[in-house]
Amino acid sequence: MNKESKSTIAFKLASEADRGFLLALRKASMDEHLIAAGIVLNDQQHMQRVDEFFSDSHLILINNQRIGLLKLGMFSDHIHIRQFQILPGYHGLGIGSLILDMIKRKAIEKQVSITLNVLLNNPAKQLYLRHDFIVSSVNELEYSMRWQRPQ
Repeated sequence: MNKESKSTIAFKLASEADRGFLLALRKASMDEHLIAAGIVLNDQQHMQRVDEFFSDSHLILINNQRIGLLKLGMFSDHIHIRQFQILPGYHGLGIGSLILDMIKRKAIEKQVSITLNVLLNNPAKQLYLRHDFIVSSVNELEYSMRWQRPQ
């Protein structure tokens, strides 16, 4: 999305009718990174992840078209990005940065930090680093990252 674009990002609470889209999104956006990490999931296993914290699932819409998912956990001292997925065809357009900026503004308003986990080989880590997230820990599968609001 460039500055001349008239596209509008919006969010809509996901419903049961969106589960098929969310399964396809998860597979399209995550399978390659999961497989590289040695994790192969079937559709039922992917659906378990889709269904986890389903009530927190918000579709990311561009001009009313579903292009992604944002699932946030809101806590007293931080916002946790549970899942943040965008269809591969929309990668590299600045959408992830726009959404992270929105989350950061919400964190500043609430005076909290932001946390997330990202698979070791997922290039999304670079997006988070560009947005001033730091690696707080690492295990055999993923990085735990944190963004601290400016004081």
